[in-house]
Amino acid sequence: MATLDHGSILAHFRAIGSAIRDALRAHMLEQSTEVLARTVRDDLGDTIFGIDAHVEDTLIRECETWGGSQRFTLLAEGLDPAGITFGTDSSATSTPPFRLLVDPIDGTRGLMFDKRSAWCLLGAAPDRGEATRLADVEVAMMVELPTTRQATSDVLWATAGGGAFGERHDLVRATIRPLPLRPSQADTLLHGFASVSNFFQGGKELIARLEEAILARALGPWNPDKAEVYCDQYISSGGQLAELALGRDRFVLDVRPLVHRALGAASSLACRPYDLVTWLVAHEAGCVIRDPSGAPLDAPLDVTTNVGFAGYANAALAARMLPIVREEVERLLGL
Repeated sequence: MATLDHGSILAHFRAIGSAIRDALRAHMLEQSTEVLARTVRDDLGDTIFGIDAHVEDTLIRECETWGGSQRFTLLAEGLDPAGITFGTDSSATSTPPFRLLVDPIDGTRGLMFDKRSAWCLLGAAPDRGEATRLADVEVAMMVELPTTRQATSDVLWATAGGGAFGERHDLVRATIRPLPLRPSQADTLLHGFASVSNFFQGGKELIARLEEAILARALGPWNPDKAEVYCDQYISSGGQLAELALGRDRFVLDVRPLVHRALGAASSLACRPYDLVTWLVAHEAGCVIRDPSGAPLDAPLDVTTNVGFAGYANAALAARMLPIVREEVERLLGL
């Protein structure tokens, strides 16, 4: 299959991300927390809040414009799980169709209470129908959705084999400057941020035991007189990947699907492919992104599959940590 037009896709990603960021920022400055945090509906994916519903129209409008020159299928949190196809057969004569996976707001809960920025996540993969996989993503971009207290927004992007890049947008001065992506080169967790996702009720005790076991093997016995490793429960999988790529975090692990399975939950809310569609940014920046067993990260390119993942800031750290993570996950949760 012919490769996608990476440059054109990135240009449209910028337009979509900027439009969502601007519309959301204006809306947040006008509305109360109660309006932003109200429950609008419960879908097969996550709960849709007022802040989520506000950006859906913006996403669809931008995709309709794009569909005038390109055929693609949009899959996004909050929309029809089967996807929405834009463009016509004739609009795909010069470039191949693709699947666009979007999380308009990854980190809704932190942003709707104006606590912490969220991210708009976008990724494109050649269209192989339902056989399209997360590993097929060739182009990815993430646009920071800032709180009302922030004056800047980071934009990170990558293409398969083309490297990862970043910019910092000053929203007050309307200026842009380069933002280097420099993951930590430390080969230890000592004096760094390392987190196991433990956001919500359900499995918190089991996840905590796993985290303690991993840290004990990675660092040795607990020293009650020292704070030797730090935890950041950033309720945004895309945000966690950004923290790795920008050198702020060294390790992140999300095993919620395995924990829920161990607890006998037939269906559960956990990380979905749209939360990880920008894995390519961290990968191209030099991070190691895997599933909890150490296998390459992969899943169907859909909005319903639960996905676990592990992120390591660099190859040296991954070489040390990956066997520990795999063995402790297998011991406590099974694989």
